Amino acid sequence: MRDHGTAARLSGAEIGTELGERATLVQFSSAFCQPCRATRRVLADVAAMVDGVAHVEIDAEAHLDLVRRLDVAATPTVLVLDAAGRVVRRAVGEPRRVHVIAALGEAVSS
Repeated sequence: MRDHGTAARLSGAEIGTELGERATLVQFSSAFCQPCRATRRVLADVAAMVDGVAHVEIDAEAHLDLVRRLDVAATPTVLVLDAAGRVVRRAVGEPRRVHVIAALGEAVSS
């Protein structure tokens, strides 16, 4: 997962649910994206392991305004938000569990 240099910020209203108390894992997916299914499992498992972390999956095709604003060019794209909704990490493709956990560590300490 890499730093997202623009420090974009998302609200619960923009992603369709409340932000996690400590962090939020936002996954942009599309209907026929095979890696999106595996990504969903990894993120859901990690979110279940860490108190105060939410996992939200967003259909990229149904939210083109958000996709354009955040420069999402491929699915899956994962954004790690801190408690305030600031994007602290971003990854394209299927993330490894260890990288998601490390990114969460950064998000909850920021």
